[in-house]
Amino acid sequence: MINELQLQQHLSKKPYLVDAIAGNSAMLVSLGQTGRLYRLWWPHIDYPQHMDEIRTGLKLGSTPGGVTWFDDSDAGWQHTASYVPRTNAYRVTSTHPQYPVTVEQTDFAVPGQSIMVRGYRLTNHGNEATDLEFYHYSSFRIMDNELYMTTEFAGEQDALLHFRHQYAFAVGSSEECGGYQAGGGAWHHAANGSLNGNQIDMKTDGAMKWNFAAIEPGQSVEFPVYIAAGHSRNEALAELTLAKSRSYSEWFVGMESYWSDYLRNAAPCPGGNEAIVALYERSQLAMKLMADEATGTIVAAPEFDEYFSRCGGYAYSWGRDAAFVTTAFNKAGLGSLTEKFYDWSVTAQEPDGSWQQRHYHDGSLAPHWGLQIDEGSSLIWGMWEYYLHSGEQEAFLERMWPAIEKGASFLVQYVDPETGLPQPSKDLWEEREAEHTYSAAAVYGGLTAAASFARRKDKVQLAETWGKVAQQIAASIEERCWNESKGSYYRGLKLTVSKEAYEAAIARGERGSIQQRDKGYVKYVLEFDPIVDISLLGISVPFNAVSVDNPRMVQTADTIEQLLTSPKVGGIKRYENDTYIGGNPWILTTLWLSHYRTLQGRYEDARQLLDYAVKHVTPSGLLPEQVDQNTGETAWVVPLTWSHAMFVLAVHMLAERGEL
Repeated sequence: MINELQLQQHLSKKPYLVDAIAGNSAMLVSLGQTGRLYRLWWPHIDYPQHMDEIRTGLKLGSTPGGVTWFDDSDAGWQHTASYVPRTNAYRVTSTHPQYPVTVEQTDFAVPGQSIMVRGYRLTNHGNEATDLEFYHYSSFRIMDNELYMTTEFAGEQDALLHFRHQYAFAVGSSEECGGYQAGGGAWHHAANGSLNGNQIDMKTDGAMKWNFAAIEPGQSVEFPVYIAAGHSRNEALAELTLAKSRSYSEWFVGMESYWSDYLRNAAPCPGGNEAIVALYERSQLAMKLMADEATGTIVAAPEFDEYFSRCGGYAYSWGRDAAFVTTAFNKAGLGSLTEKFYDWSVTAQEPDGSWQQRHYHDGSLAPHWGLQIDEGSSLIWGMWEYYLHSGEQEAFLERMWPAIEKGASFLVQYVDPETGLPQPSKDLWEEREAEHTYSAAAVYGGLTAAASFARRKDKVQLAETWGKVAQQIAASIEERCWNESKGSYYRGLKLTVSKEAYEAAIARGERGSIQQRDKGYVKYVLEFDPIVDISLLGISVPFNAVSVDNPRMVQTADTIEQLLTSPKVGGIKRYENDTYIGGNPWILTTLWLSHYRTLQGRYEDARQLLDYAVKHVTPSGLLPEQVDQNTGETAWVVPLTWSHAMFVLAVHMLAERGEL
């Protein structure tokens, strides 16, 4: 396992928080506001990741010293950054008070190709002509592995090649380079501005430089650096040759046109001020990058914690998140992405009809903590939402039906005969085992959707059986899950806790039991989980197991707002005494309450919650997962796909009622 020193070294190259993403749904990169490229995934957006470190710098004329890395704020460089409007291209402008050069860098992926473009404009804003050397250092750890790497300079193609097994990356430009080095201490030589021409080494890194002589005051030079990917050296070099066959401006115009067409073919923002419209479009753009081009799987976020040092990782597909995201796709005019996802989802289903916690792009099971019963039920619910959105497309129903039938049968047999709720599983936050009220509502939603599908298939008996079980779950929520003393539904029943927590609870007068497990082990179970949790809103929105205007539901929402509003910066926390990353308010939870207030008819309250999300975008305009509870700054995960989906849904909920 990685030690603390190794972790800090890793984070110096790959921080938890990033500022932007760029890509084309097959190639994905994460970037910093200095223009540093942190991670690169290809040919899928979740796995594998190939980048160790890329650095870019300049050596200016007769200026003493070596290379100054303009992607480094600590070296005195100052940066302004933003997306090129209405695209997924990220542009950074770098200036330095002591140097007469401005660097404009634009990163984007070529749609439909395995090419990352890094466009540079170097402008002399001084009073004298100057010579420049531009350095591009690249270190790859292909498949996140530093072993068995080779770096070589391919002279005929004027390219630096990094390759391992079935992955290769060619780095080059349409401008001929002025020097190179493969391995052999490439970082040290690049930093000193003295590349030695070493042609090949079994190392991870290498560097190239380009020479620009006598740039006059006010003059600019423009050139691209391409990173081309392939499944072999020849494939990567062929892709680089393609990149060089067109000018940078042609690639840029084509990219702009692609994203312009994408937004034009999507649904426009249904109203709102300029900031709402901008975030709506940025959500459409970001969500597209989180949907894998080849498979359709939807990733929760680009990975940022490879060693699971503070969380369990995010670059996976969760059925629950995806059900919310696909519903947002439907509203945002991106139904084709929804349909592609559900075609993928059937490949991830287990033989017994369940869907496990999370998966890779190929449908295989990702690292996980055990069954979350809300995952599969949310998928069936989401399938029904798309079926209605698509105009009850018969072909979609036929493709989905075998998975729906198996999935609903699994849900029915998973119900606890004692409580009428789904048996214990992990909660939606993956932190505790119980018969969770939210999970019960999700199963209600899934079975109700399955019954509706069965009626379309003229499977009357199945429809009646599934519908009856769904209604029994809804009745059990009302009969067993109300906590009068808290003015809220219980978060769950049959909560598994540690021995110490159990003994403390029993001493306080709570009820529980010690249950026998296999091999002589026991588990400690409390009768109720009384913690107030934002997910209790899911009972009503979106799953409608309890109506929005049910007095208990109204009281639960008010209790949530009272207990979970973050006192200093506003926003809604996940639940009482949350400690994850300090217990901050989340964007998606705040928007979840906005959804409920909208359905309740409290439009001004709903709009204020929507505005909270708008005010807490990152500097690049993306939505994070969390907002720091003390400063209001971005605290964790950029971007979170679920956050963007909840924003899109909140916008449409208000707009459909004429209240945006």
